[in-house]
Amino acid sequence: MLLKDKVAVITGGAGLNGLGFATARQMAAQGARVVLLDLERAAPAAAAAQLGPAHLGLVADVTDKASCDRAIAAVLEQFGQVDVLVNNAGITQPVKTLEITGADYDRILDVSLRGTLHMSQAVLPSMQARRSGSIVCISSVSAQRGGGIFGGPHYSAAKAGVLGLARAMAREFGIDGIRVNCIAPGLIETDITQGKLTPERKKEIADTIPLARLGAASDVAGACVFLASDLSAYCTGITLDVNGGMLIH
Repeated sequence: MLLKDKVAVITGGAGLNGLGFATARQMAAQGARVVLLDLERAAPAAAAAQLGPAHLGLVADVTDKASCDRAIAAVLEQFGQVDVLVNNAGITQPVKTLEITGADYDRILDVSLRGTLHMSQAVLPSMQARRSGSIVCISSVSAQRGGGIFGGPHYSAAKAGVLGLARAMAREFGIDGIRVNCIAPGLIETDITQGKLTPERKKEIADTIPLARLGAASDVAGACVFLASDLSAYCTGITLDVNGGMLIH
């Protein structure tokens, strides 16, 4: 198994139809002990229980540094190590540039960008001590092409910021044996897309994608497993596109 004896922390992981939980399922299947972090209303403990008794769900708010630090302290107390962090937590908002308020901007960037920093800061010291670790940051094709279908410009900015932050961390912490990489998903069918696209609109979008379909959460999960595992031992600072060819560059 690719992740045997590894401990993997996944933020925003409790949504059963989301990228985080799909990643948790695949990582658990590859031997990892998985920790799901999410807000209280998302019931991370109940989600983790669906993976089995070896796994853990904790309440954490990635926008609150103290909350992140407490969650990782609890993980280290129970498991003794963190081998993998998947910075998956993110929110979006479909508005145009002139409609973005200061509160909107703060809210979107706080979760995706500040949250990525807070959680990375929380796990890095223990990874440095063990001279090993893999951090996977979820960005978006929206950051690369200047907008997507659901997210506004501030979402694109947040996800572009994730790319820059991850690359800078990859340079800084490579000497410690820590790899930091990004995944840029295209349009993936999750709870965010449910009810927002008609079958006709989905077909129109799929017709523009070389692989002729929208993505599934499992597509992104597989890429996360690759970047978390030793199969990608010589990969750091990369952006792995998982978009079916929606953006080829």
